[in-house]
Amino acid sequence: MISVYGGTGFIGGSFCDLFPDEIIKIPKESREPQSKNILYFISTTTNYNIFKDLHIDINTNLNVLMEVLQYCKDNDTIFNFISTGFVYGLDVINAKETDLPDPAGFYSITKRTAEKMLVSFCQNFGCKYRILRLSNVYGTDKTVSMQKNVLGFMVNKLKNNEDICLYEGGMVYRDYMHVDDVSRSIKFIMERGAENEIYNVGTGHPSYYYDIIKMAHDYIPGCTSKITSMETPEFYSRNQPKNFYLNSEKLIKMGFKENTSLNIGIKKLCTN
Repeated sequence: MISVYGGTGFIGGSFCDLFPDEIIKIPKESREPQSKNILYFISTTTNYNIFKDLHIDINTNLNVLMEVLQYCKDNDTIFNFISTGFVYGLDVINAKETDLPDPAGFYSITKRTAEKMLVSFCQNFGCKYRILRLSNVYGTDKTVSMQKNVLGFMVNKLKNNEDICLYEGGMVYRDYMHVDDVSRSIKFIMERGAENEIYNVGTGHPSYYYDIIKMAHDYIPGCTSKITSMETPEFYSRNQPKNFYLNSEKLIKMGFKENTSLNIGIKKLCTN
């Protein structure tokens, strides 16, 4: 059985829905795992929290993690930690697991800090870990916004025939993987991946963001939205990656194959 922390979020919820008979969903207020195999999703989701509360990313991404690790000092523990490719820096192009991270933004920095603290903890207590760094994830998500799951947010605007404006005209690379495939890849790595390793999770097939949005536009019958361009805001340039796609050869060479191609996934997103 797998003790799942953060099983009510976008990705965690998808994982729990796909594998209901194999998980123990740990309540939000609880810290103690119910099995030695742990899957940890708890996290903030954006670098924009700095404008709300300077402590949100630290409290969520670091303090809660430490409270959970207090119960994980048994050397039989395997801690599977969901991280982000944002840890690689501000222009993430074909980033490999061996590349040196250089994150910017409170979310990204605390996620990288959490990785390092987890590794140190496991080394000192003889536990095992896997760190999974995710690329862009898309799918049906009721909590979309300009800061979280922006693709879903844009698709909703297209459905409402609202005009949308893309940074740099959308001429930046993105690698979107459907949430169901992300969940499947997490389970795949937990079952087949080596311990004490880092794994990038993505399709390995980046596209220009404009092309993804244009695909969505064309899938929505009668869509009259105009797609325009604007310069990237200063805050975004300082804190968010310009291009963002990960080298996923390690995962692919293990034998993982995605089930939902981008065009099929976008079509589902636009027609649901």
